[in-house]
Amino acid sequence: MMSTASSGEIVQLPLLPLRDVVVFPHMVIPLFVGRPKSIKALETSMESGKHILLVAQKSAAQDEPATTDLYDTGSMATVLQMLKLPDGTVKVLVEGNQRARVLEVTDEGTHLAAMAELIAMDGKDDTEIEAMRRALMTQFDQYVKLNKKIPPEILTSLSGIDEGGRLADTIVAHLPLKLEQKQEILEMISVAKRLEHLMGLLEAEIDILQVEKRIRGRVKRQMEKSQREYYLNEQVKAIQKELGDIEEGAELEELERKIKEAGMSKEAVAKAQSEIKKLRMMSPMSAEATVVRGYIETLTNLPWKKKTKISKDLAKAEKILDEDHYGLEKVKERILEYLAVQQRVDKVKAPILCLVGPPGVGKTSLGQSIARSTNRKFVRMALGGVRDEAEIRGHRRTYIGSMPGKILQSLTKVAERNPLFLLDEVDKMGQDFRGDPSSALLEVLDP
Repeated sequence: MMSTASSGEIVQLPLLPLRDVVVFPHMVIPLFVGRPKSIKALETSMESGKHILLVAQKSAAQDEPATTDLYDTGSMATVLQMLKLPDGTVKVLVEGNQRARVLEVTDEGTHLAAMAELIAMDGKDDTEIEAMRRALMTQFDQYVKLNKKIPPEILTSLSGIDEGGRLADTIVAHLPLKLEQKQEILEMISVAKRLEHLMGLLEAEIDILQVEKRIRGRVKRQMEKSQREYYLNEQVKAIQKELGDIEEGAELEELERKIKEAGMSKEAVAKAQSEIKKLRMMSPMSAEATVVRGYIETLTNLPWKKKTKISKDLAKAEKILDEDHYGLEKVKERILEYLAVQQRVDKVKAPILCLVGPPGVGKTSLGQSIARSTNRKFVRMALGGVRDEAEIRGHRRTYIGSMPGKILQSLTKVAERNPLFLLDEVDKMGQDFRGDPSSALLEVLDP
């Protein structure tokens, strides 16, 4: 061992490169060593005073680090215990003693060795350092209260440390800092600079923990609310099941049965099955489940295949028209002409008749007579004063209380797909900011 008057002691020690660990003075830490050169360095240390130089690697991926892969500052440590494990690795307990600056690294063949300069501690703590030490203790006390991973007993052991530098080294060992941040603190020789830097890091960690605490609180409240809703929903289900109101899955089975029996088109069946799948994933008491259930029921209640057999007896039709209305010869003739064409062609491309006249001349009653003469069901749809196009097309499902349009409602009501529709008072429809219902009606009447 050599010594110099100005730069501290120069020592030659076995070198143990560390992965993802920085060892500070007065820090006791267990290490697991598996690399052959590292194990040999430990054995050499045990044979010569139990002192070893611990230096962190810049990259943990290097199995055989070169000089450039190691940091310039490390710690001289004492090997307290060494235990060889059955798998060939070694568990060692070391205690950091003093900072050391690496001057030269040599490869001894079996292990690495280094010449290092021991860095002496600063002199006695002055008033400023004492004030910073107390402030750091207060900060760390707040940090421990927020961080449940650190046992509160650590505060008792820290309260007995009077040296500012040693306190900083002990506290930094308990902080979840990156390797580069810990190495930066290890390389700080000035106690005042070290304390000030650590206070800044600790303040940032406290801010992060406070944010985490707020987030945990929000998540916990949300989970408690969800659990409470789930518990209440399950209670409602259990009560209903006990009373015999519903059985598990009976409602969905009923909806699936209705879909099969409704005689819907392929597209409608695919859509209904898709909605059933969504309904299975929802809470039965949720608002969205109610909307989806209503949509499926509307689909199944529509008269997809049920229709009336149309009467094509022109003599009967003429008799009914004469019984119900006196005069109106041109109108009756036009209606009979239309029925005759329908009978001849079997399908009329635009099955729409327009009745025009002042109030009270019998337009609505003529519609009833046509329905009776053709054996169709009669549906009167009053459009006077309608201002919202949703009355024709139907409302969006996202709206509360959304309903299908009046045409689909009427079809559901008569339960047949071929009734006679009378769109009454077409000329009295309004128009405002909610849209133009007459334009929506054009879409309905377009053949």
